[in-house]
Amino acid sequence: MTLEDFSEYTDEGGGADDADATETGVDTAAATDGIDAAAGSGDGSPDDADDVTGPDGGADEEFAAYDVDPAGSDAGLGVVSVSQGLRISEEEDDTALKAFVTTGNRDAIRLGKYLVVPYPNGERLFSRITALEYAQEFQSDDATEIHARRQMRRDDFAERDYKFMAELEPMSIVYDDDGGLSRRMTDRVPKPGAVVEEAADDAEIKTGLKIPEEGVFLGHLSVGGEKVRTAAEPPTVDYRITDDYADGDPLAFRHTLVAGGTGSGKTHASKNVLRQYLDPDRTYPMDDGREARMAVVQFDPQDEYAQMHDDNPAMDASTARRFEREGIAHGGHDDTVALVPKVPNATYPGEGHRAERVEFTIPFSMVNEYDMPWLVAGSGLNENQYPALLTLLNRFFSDYGDSGTYRQFLSFLDDPALKEELDESGRVHEKTFEAVMRRVRGVPGGVFDGDAKPITDLDHTLVRSGGLSVVPTYHLPTSRQKEIVVLAVSTMLVGDKLSNDPRSDRIKETPLLIGMDEAHNFLADADNVQARKVLDTFTEAAKQGRKERLGLFLITQDPQDVAESVFKQVNTKIVLNLGDEDAIASVNIPSNLAGKVPYMEKGQMAVYSPDNSEPVELIGLSTCVTRHGK
Repeated sequence: MTLEDFSEYTDEGGGADDADATETGVDTAAATDGIDAAAGSGDGSPDDADDVTGPDGGADEEFAAYDVDPAGSDAGLGVVSVSQGLRISEEEDDTALKAFVTTGNRDAIRLGKYLVVPYPNGERLFSRITALEYAQEFQSDDATEIHARRQMRRDDFAERDYKFMAELEPMSIVYDDDGGLSRRMTDRVPKPGAVVEEAADDAEIKTGLKIPEEGVFLGHLSVGGEKVRTAAEPPTVDYRITDDYADGDPLAFRHTLVAGGTGSGKTHASKNVLRQYLDPDRTYPMDDGREARMAVVQFDPQDEYAQMHDDNPAMDASTARRFEREGIAHGGHDDTVALVPKVPNATYPGEGHRAERVEFTIPFSMVNEYDMPWLVAGSGLNENQYPALLTLLNRFFSDYGDSGTYRQFLSFLDDPALKEELDESGRVHEKTFEAVMRRVRGVPGGVFDGDAKPITDLDHTLVRSGGLSVVPTYHLPTSRQKEIVVLAVSTMLVGDKLSNDPRSDRIKETPLLIGMDEAHNFLADADNVQARKVLDTFTEAAKQGRKERLGLFLITQDPQDVAESVFKQVNTKIVLNLGDEDAIASVNIPSNLAGKVPYMEKGQMAVYSPDNSEPVELIGLSTCVTRHGK
């Protein structure tokens, strides 16, 4: 008999199924269909057998004790199963915790969902789904031609033929503690058959994941791109970053990285977060007993952040009310100033905002005052040339004082007697002198000592308690000019923050967050002396940030290019969509989150902040809290 000979049989006539029974000796479909016909839910569990009849046609007393409600009406998603072992271990790989999911609940199950399992004494195991699988319900071979042909004739999937198992990762035990909830490490195994439920209580979810109740809002908890819903109002779970000293230092001063590719929504997300730090109710205790608000200085390569001065015209009244109910700061920030670097042949348009504009220039004296010799050297000075530059700068400022300008320095270097003197004394070789001169002359004209107020005289404008200062560089013609401006101003801020004898008491005594977009352009690893000096400065700033109330807020689409010495000081990583494997690997987030990053939609993010919570997936606000875009 050939396979074609089976075509005359139909399921209705029993032909194909009977042939299967004859061929294999085990009529799997008949057995399962028989149970399904008699059972209520058809998920293959013993409960489904309550209506199975005995040989005499009467109800089998063995199943009479089971009283099964229709599928979907059960409390919970399923039960803890011991069929494949049940074990909690100190070693994660040795833990075996699985739940059998009933048929009516299977479509709602997703990887990453948060579940709770009760213990007899009222404690609850908080866990996360890490794997899903179908397992054989009956001892049969479903890899046969006849079985496949029968399945292909069906209009729907015969799910009752399989067990659906969810593998769980225990995350914590949640328990009542003097009227509130607390968590501890997993130290108990749940009982076999314990009902498994989806976590649906806001307080329990936050406790299970160690999410603070108060702090800086980042987004709403999600799984697979869908917000986690609870029975509370609002039904979403807000995720916040610790921002007080009750449980350690505010995480703003332990630094933040926002990483995302083009179009991922990183600027939108960054604006939303920075706006929270500018909330009037957010203050930080200072050593002198004052409560001071955060000052934010944001370096802006695309002229987008000064828009934070303005309200978002796309925000409607209902969205604003929802933000207010959830304690999310929103609306334009009136105390926003655009500090615009002025250089020849470059005009700042500033058409996208109504913030006040103040022009400034970089005085050449900063090179000496803030110990930034690398600012005039460009790149490429070797270990011999850099000390020569120091010698020349020290000699110059000794002669001219802090009033010395860049043009005067060039004239100073043009003196042939100086070159001859230094060469004959053995302090600077003639060829080294000439190499340094070429580098110094490579500085773009007009970047120093322009026709505007020196930034060193604008410290009270640059740093204001509760104020946002935006330094746009989009209008500057060359990347070298942008680099000089960003590094000069940021190093001035860091220098006064870390100094025991600061030139600006305002900078020293104000909580400060330095936001740096395209951070990879300024804080990248390099082999030259200047780059190492820059990195040393910012690495020290990152290390001392907690003590000095200084935070770095780094934004980049190329996190793999940010120097490791700075990167490893970052505690909070906010990762949006990244398509580059090296970029994803560099942010060093847990593998379960890293695998989702390439598939994240705009606004979705993975947050890894070990000192704040368990690693989580979030959805940011779809409406920017301030103006954003054209």
